Amino acid sequence: MAFLSFICGSSSDVREPGRRISSSWRFFSLKELHAATNNFNYDNKLGEGGFGSVYWGQLWDGSQIAVKRLKVWSNKAELEFSAEVEILGRVRHKNLLSLRGYCAEGHERLIVYDYMPNLSLMSHLHGEQAADRLLDWNRRMNIAIGSAEGIAYLHHHATPHIIHRDIKASNVLLDSDFQARVSDFGFAKLIPEGATHVTTRVKGTLGYLAPEYALFGKASESCDVYSLGVLLLELACGRKPLEKLSPTLRRSISEWALPLARERRFDEMADPKLDGKFVYVELKRMVLVALVCARGTPEKRPTMLEVVEWLKGDATEKLAALENDAFFRSDRFDNSSRFIVPDNCSDCVTEEKE
Repeated sequence: MAFLSFICGSSSDVREPGRRISSSWRFFSLKELHAATNNFNYDNKLGEGGFGSVYWGQLWDGSQIAVKRLKVWSNKAELEFSAEVEILGRVRHKNLLSLRGYCAEGHERLIVYDYMPNLSLMSHLHGEQAADRLLDWNRRMNIAIGSAEGIAYLHHHATPHIIHRDIKASNVLLDSDFQARVSDFGFAKLIPEGATHVTTRVKGTLGYLAPEYALFGKASESCDVYSLGVLLLELACGRKPLEKLSPTLRRSISEWALPLARERRFDEMADPKLDGKFVYVELKRMVLVALVCARGTPEKRPTMLEVVEWLKGDATEKLAALENDAFFRSDRFDNSSRFIVPDNCSDCVTEEKE
């Protein structure tokens, strides 16, 4: 397999700011992973997706791991497995989920990661942990900045640059300190030097897909920026990416948020689970940045480096210009954030479930 030669040949890249120094991944035997997960016991299952299931496990030294086990072997599954292992072998950053190792025996394909005790962002916004209200405003702000920094590393510091293609709440995991770790690189693409985009089959999750990608399969860094914009609105407002208005009509979160932002009704947009305990100027900043990320025209979206700078509040003049941009004028009408579903993509586009 091609990815094996890559990993065996290169486990140390040029170190970048924020990059993890350690690159301690290894090969796991199937027997070892059976023992760690109690034979992939149902009680150890952390989640399930189209690829298969993720299990909690404990190694002989007491360290905790998460094991992704592909459901069915196929050429397509093999490609996604190879892509994820190769990309995880390339990248090391404090806000990207670390590769512990992998197993490829017979038709079994398993990827081993660090275990994230606070599960996913989606579980805290819309799932079983939502009722516990553990995401106070400070944690949300840190998750927003951490997620953005992880994606910025992929876009601007990894060589070659990487497009994630599936940024969403269930793919942002939370460690013991609620720090964000962007995960799941099965759909990720490497961007050749000098290329502005790659044309590819549409994959991803409803509500997070940029229009140019959903309609024409044109994947670029800007598509990840769009998806992050949706994620930031989820963090600020606690709403799902898509709201079902009728059996045939859905409204995207950006369609709901944009009119309120143009009328400067930011207080009304805050997640009710915050009980009014948030920093107004940071909430406004997150919403404005989110909406400009989720613009329908890719050329008008910011880069991830700009997003990080704005979220941190480091660019006061740029933030003021953003707030006064014609896009946020209350008398303006446009439908550039309208949600689009690509035709005939039921096998490659999924819908986020709790």
